[in-house]
Amino acid sequence: MTEFLYWVIEIIARVHTYILTLNDGFEYVFSDKELHFLVIGILGMAMLFVVYPLFKALSRNHVMVIAWIYVFTLILVLTFAIEIGQKVSNTGVMDFSDIVFGVVGFLAMFIVFSMVRGIYHLIRNIILNNRKQR
Repeated sequence: MTEFLYWVIEIIARVHTYILTLNDGFEYVFSDKELHFLVIGILGMAMLFVVYPLFKALSRNHVMVIAWIYVFTLILVLTFAIEIGQKVSNTGVMDFSDIVFGVVGFLAMFIVFSMVRGIYHLIRNIILNNRKQR
């Protein structure tokens, strides 16, 4: 887990250095805070332009998919936060496999939920179709 976090930090540091190099190379005088404002703002808007049309298309009949994507994202953030918190507070060992097992636990429970929900909808549709045919 530690190696993974250092790898992520290394990538972020390289991107940060590259952006600072561009800032200096083009003789802009953006401060670090202004660069964060611009980069995160642009990144957020780019993500919005990708996610919005996808969610809009899914919202017609697939609200559960949207809810799953949202919850899955929160689960990823939460599991990483727990592991980082364990490292910082020395209350446990920061381990990437803990994150994997937590996410797999959510996926397994969601699969069971989806099967139960699917059976419920199947039975409901059979009953409704029988009533319409009478």
